[in-house]
Amino acid sequence: MVQMYYDKDADLGALKGKTIAVMGYGSQGHAQAQNLNDSGLDVVIGLRKGSARWAQAENDGLKVMTVADAAKAADIVQILLPDETQSKVYYSEIEPGLEAGNALVFSHGFNIHYNQIIPPKDVDVYMVAPKSPGHLVRRTYKEGAGVPGLIAIFQDATGKAHDLALAHAKGVGCTRAGVIETTFREETETDLFGEQVDLCGGVASLIKTSFEVLVEAGYQPEMAYFETLHELKLIVDLIHEGGLEKMWYSVSNTAEYGGLTVGPQVINEESREAMYVALDRIQNGEFAREFVLEGMTNHAVLTAMERQEREHPIEIVGKQLRAMMPWLNSELNEK
Repeated sequence: MVQMYYDKDADLGALKGKTIAVMGYGSQGHAQAQNLNDSGLDVVIGLRKGSARWAQAENDGLKVMTVADAAKAADIVQILLPDETQSKVYYSEIEPGLEAGNALVFSHGFNIHYNQIIPPKDVDVYMVAPKSPGHLVRRTYKEGAGVPGLIAIFQDATGKAHDLALAHAKGVGCTRAGVIETTFREETETDLFGEQVDLCGGVASLIKTSFEVLVEAGYQPEMAYFETLHELKLIVDLIHEGGLEKMWYSVSNTAEYGGLTVGPQVINEESREAMYVALDRIQNGEFAREFVLEGMTNHAVLTAMERQEREHPIEIVGKQLRAMMPWLNSELNEK
């Protein structure tokens, strides 16, 4: 049985007297930095000159520096920049400011696991990874709760990396909900697999394809949207609250029988083989190499795919229908 760490297992004292530089102020950066600051820790933000987020961070009450200056001022450097930019920024602006005994912190293991960043041997390297989007990391913290998280130790130069990781997770608010220890390899490979096969890639393709089948069969696009996309949240909420068991218990007998008999025909052995292919590409570094090259070409393929997604009929009808639903969160609606 995996061990869960909670507030009682972590001591913020491990971080007292240390300056934490959070590099980046995006989704995770703004949330984790503000939570750490509200936990009474010394936090500075590292941004490039001219960043649009500079004023935002200052308005949030945080001290802002250039990345290079923040790295020099910090004892602990947390890199919360996009995966594809971390290596360039690290070698040009962060590594020159590191000193023996410092710590490097990540919230995703991609750059360490795939050797895009090779840290010096005399610094601690650990991970604190909230399992939630940044806005929920911040919101739940302010509500007195937190989101679950992961910690991992890649390099323990000082002998204190584990204590630092737990304290850091507490500062972010993760130990309020529970923290599991993993490795950089396990976190990276399972995270990429989940994103590609299930959470993002798989579910999006399933939604679009089922929508297309209904429309091609002559049903109204609006009806197809409600049945294949809109109602998915209701099902996912049940699964989130009580696993598949609660979902099957809550739906009708018709839905349960149909789902249990037809689901395995749709997600079948051919689907399983495709999942193993995806996992193999993650494990052998092929996906990482492809993604790094994509970043070097200014995301040409990703930009084209994003445009195709926006032009899909389900997105067009969805925007029209969501405009008629004023109860939806306007901040998350139409971008």
